[in-house]
Amino acid sequence: MRYISFTDEPSIAPDEFYMNEAIKEAKVALDLDEVPIGAVVVCNGKIIGRGHNLTERLNDVTAHAEMQAFTAAANYLGGKYLKDCTLYVTIEPCIMCAGASYWTQISRIVFGAHDMKRGFSRINQQITHPRTEIVSGVKENDCATLMKNFFLRKRSKS
Repeated sequence: MRYISFTDEPSIAPDEFYMNEAIKEAKVALDLDEVPIGAVVVCNGKIIGRGHNLTERLNDVTAHAEMQAFTAAANYLGGKYLKDCTLYVTIEPCIMCAGASYWTQISRIVFGAHDMKRGFSRINQQITHPRTEIVSGVKENDCATLMKNFFLRKRSKS
């Protein structure tokens, strides 16, 4: 009889695992014909908030994936601060979402692809909380490809 050791299994880094969950949310947005951005908030190894873009469906310019995930996480925790949490988002947060992250005091933001036009890092100011760790480039190609394909499809229809 042969036993299979779980240590023989390929492991996935936590940041990649949770970014895959954010990508799933982005695909939900894509299915709704929304800009395919997804986000999850993780606390102590558990997803406590999920979100995807809903700006078209809700007719609300503030209904970004990050905002949806922040609200869900705050409701789960019963408070507005996300100090021991990590936001995983497929695309670099915009200035609005980075500003909202400041007020949540979230510990980490991990994003996939940079947004060279609207991402918060394009301005030279501290928008996120000074204690927030920023990690970029996690599953960058997968995240960027979702966006590129969405906008290529949009352009080809017009």
